Amino acid sequence: MVATKEERIIIPGVLESVLRYCLKDAQERMEKGEQIVPFSALAVKETLFFEEHPGDDVAECFHSARKTVQDAKGADAYGFCYDGYIDTDQGKSDCLIAEGGVPGAEYGHAIGVPYTFDGEGKPVFQAEPIYVSKALNYMLHAVPDPDDDDEEEEAETASEE
Repeated sequence: MVATKEERIIIPGVLESVLRYCLKDAQERMEKGEQIVPFSALAVKETLFFEEHPGDDVAECFHSARKTVQDAKGADAYGFCYDGYIDTDQGKSDCLIAEGGVPGAEYGHAIGVPYTFDGEGKPVFQAEPIYVSKALNYMLHAVPDPDDDDEEEEAETASEE
């Protein structure tokens, strides 16, 4: 499902921050000419813990990420970032994608930054991330940290597509 302009998507603030950070990190890696190895970022309090998830195929990378985050104790959110593509009216478009969730939420969210390559082969990124779709939440059965008394801010993200 790709969101339309009319839809308003509510992403928990901590999750949106993690997803945006993942995309920024992936963009910086690509700009340095590095290959994007799928990675997860696990938010625990004020710290992000990163882990790469190399694999022989897509399913192996997703399985590794799920195994890493599904039982994480004390985590507030997670993001899983990879280089993929999205379907658009013009066909397939290269896109850095970050998807993730928060403990106990029914589903997660995926946002992305479409990109092309210039004449010199350098990536050119869209200025702002777009909402890609709802996503599986690997932390669906995780229990929120009972010591976390902070009210979670919610950020509204409107699709730019």
